[in-house]
Amino acid sequence: MTADPPVVRQLPTRMVVKVWGRDALPAPFVAPAGQRIGEIWFEPPPELPQVLVKYLFTSEKLSVQVHPSDANALPGEAGKEECWLVLDAAPDARLAIGFERAVSPDEIAAAARDGSIEALLTWHPARAGDLFYLPAGTVHAIGPGLSLVEVQQASDTTFRLYDYGRPRELHLDRALAVASGTPYSAAHRRKIADGPVLANGPHFRLDRVEGAPDAATHVAYPGALLALPLAGEVTARDGSAQAGPGECLYAASLDTLDFSAAGVTLLTRAT
Repeated sequence: MTADPPVVRQLPTRMVVKVWGRDALPAPFVAPAGQRIGEIWFEPPPELPQVLVKYLFTSEKLSVQVHPSDANALPGEAGKEECWLVLDAAPDARLAIGFERAVSPDEIAAAARDGSIEALLTWHPARAGDLFYLPAGTVHAIGPGLSLVEVQQASDTTFRLYDYGRPRELHLDRALAVASGTPYSAAHRRKIADGPVLANGPHFRLDRVEGAPDAATHVAYPGALLALPLAGEVTARDGSAQAGPGECLYAASLDTLDFSAAGVTLLTRAT
């Protein structure tokens, strides 16, 4: 007879090598010798398969890309909305999100082919504590010099429009079919200090708590969730599991967690 999984447990991690990653990572992470790590994933638990949380570390620009929504994904694809919380940023770090003006699919296609698409995009200065929510269809690229937490639908469907000459496949036809040729709405941008609710979209919610969650947070998190400490430590009330910075806990409910040693913690769940 198979035992039920623990109601609180630390999620296993997976380091992902990327050409744009880093061989020296910020604490508490350590890259294996000779490897450029761009992503560190927390494997989604079977009880909460809809949400993926990961860290991103960039030393070069990522490709200009876009993701479909659930509504316009084809069979074998999956929709993807995401958000980025900037943890650390070089003085000139930027994120490309949306276009400087409304552009047509033909303009996007021509700019993707000749490399001028970077100039069509809006490059937003990125500073620690900035939060950007990206609805599906938002054309975007991450610049160098950034450490981010990304929360997203658990999907790897990505359509690349431009990749700076790197020898990777582009997906121009599918990208054009799902891309929104519009500027990025300021309503999707926040700062971590703005309040507890950082993102509350159709697929996932993300909150910031400092110390113990308040009554409103308990109401907002009635079931399974992930807890990602940025400072301090979150533990299971029964002492069976704990997580500090760089780690992530799955919990069956908020009531199963002890925040007495916590600093700033990110909470997320499917919506």
